[in-house]
Amino acid sequence: MKVKEEQRPPIPPKPPLGMRLKKTLKFGLGIVILVVVVAAAAFFCGVNQGEETSEPVITSDLLGQSLRSVQELVSVSYYYTNMARYEDQIDFYGWSVPFTNKSFIVSYDGVIKAGVDLSAVDVNVDEGKKSVTVKLPESKVIAHEIKEDSLEVFDEKDNIFNRISIEDYNGFTADQKAAMEERAAGNGLLTEANKNARETVESLLKLTPGMEEYTLRVE
Repeated sequence: MKVKEEQRPPIPPKPPLGMRLKKTLKFGLGIVILVVVVAAAAFFCGVNQGEETSEPVITSDLLGQSLRSVQELVSVSYYYTNMARYEDQIDFYGWSVPFTNKSFIVSYDGVIKAGVDLSAVDVNVDEGKKSVTVKLPESKVIAHEIKEDSLEVFDEKDNIFNRISIEDYNGFTADQKAAMEERAAGNGLLTEANKNARETVESLLKLTPGMEEYTLRVE
């Protein structure tokens, strides 16, 4: 008896290379790690341990120390795909030497992480007005990683007088990272990081025992 072969649907063709490598710059909310919140809660519990019969005391030093212990707070991750062309030619006293061109096209995926340096946070407690004001430093790029397994090189061209070297790739990649950070900032990366950092710090400080009696403002 013959067994009827299962009919499988045809595999759809891959989209053109240009479409697959089309630049896709987008925001991803950075992971504000739960450990940060737990560590802060543990910090406040440790400070108030053994003082169960007394009212919790809110001070600038207490809140500032808890935030500074976190150091850097990553609040936004910016994922992108980039494709760029490198080209170079030997120059002799301002004159481009013919037939010494070298070039290549490279594509890669990367992630830029932005946040605030909490070691520079400023906390002010006004006991009379029952208010707490927290001033955060401006967000900055904390980390920038290019995924090595995503790196692809196309259309390599060189000659015996001007060979492509590993230094060409490294230097070009460094230049591209700086350009992508500038582009990410132009697309609102640091603005979004500032906003998320304020919201995260506000949520964090509200865990402090006794904070329910204060008006909190994070700038």
